Amino acid sequence: MIRRRAVALLLLLGSSLLTTLPVHATEYPNRPIKIIVPWPAGGAGDFLARTVGQRMSEKLSTPVLVENRPGAATNIGTQAVASADPDGYTLLLASSNNAVNVTLYPKLKFDFAKDFKPVSNLGLAPNVLVAHPSVQASTVQELIALARKQPGKLTYASSGNGSAAHLGGEKFKRAAQVDILGVPYKGAAPAVTDLLGGQVSMMFTVIPVTLAHIQTNRLKLLAVASAQRLPQFPNVPTVAESGLPGFESSIWYGIVAPTATPPAIVAKLQKVIAESLKEPAMIEKLMAQGTLPIGDTSEHFATTIANDIRGYAALIKSAGITAE
Repeated sequence: MIRRRAVALLLLLGSSLLTTLPVHATEYPNRPIKIIVPWPAGGAGDFLARTVGQRMSEKLSTPVLVENRPGAATNIGTQAVASADPDGYTLLLASSNNAVNVTLYPKLKFDFAKDFKPVSNLGLAPNVLVAHPSVQASTVQELIALARKQPGKLTYASSGNGSAAHLGGEKFKRAAQVDILGVPYKGAAPAVTDLLGGQVSMMFTVIPVTLAHIQTNRLKLLAVASAQRLPQFPNVPTVAESGLPGFESSIWYGIVAPTATPPAIVAKLQKVIAESLKEPAMIEKLMAQGTLPIGDTSEHFATTIANDIRGYAALIKSAGITAE
């Protein structure tokens, strides 16, 4: 009788332990994974999440779904992931915007640096410096000379406070020590429209936004703002090699998870992402959209984020930029 009771007790304890095992102790993943994109569907980040997510789904043999939660300068979607269970089933497509928002929105309910675990940097979308054909400059040095000759006359378009276009213009203004005026717009589309019409002189923007206008000579491509020249424009110099050493203006996009996500799950996701981004077909797709694939380690991505938070904080405070 005693032995039967002991066996029954052990069986009961065993079943109890099985039901309380953390989800990561079972085979991951065993249900759909969701990537929250904090922008509307159709943009560069959305394309990247869907393209990489599809390949992740194939490699993990489980659906990887993309859910768009735009609003509040990416803070709505970011908050949703910060509040999610740290089980690897809710991920965020983060970007440089998140590093900017740390300083621009100091009263957020989440701390991007502490509440998220970097998984992998998916890719870098370099900005390019374009100008209206009426601007009497074909190189960065000619543009700087023109700006110094006519202080306060040249203008640059931005797609909102704290946007990549805004920060790129302010960074250029300080690096070149020129007096140029920023003109804010509610998004890239109206900014490019006025640039094409000559209402503003120049703009830092990503390649897909202006490629067709560059190819039809409606805009002049003066330089690329990446660390190296781009394969799409091998004869176009970088801003850095045009006289402003160290100048870069790009947008990174990467996958992050809630900070308490188990290391084994983070490592598995990172491995799948890194493998996917090395595939020729994936590289071709992303490059066609103006994104340079990365797929780095969690640790390296964490360093990128920390450096950007510090760098953007210094620029935002120096330029006196505030949230709209």
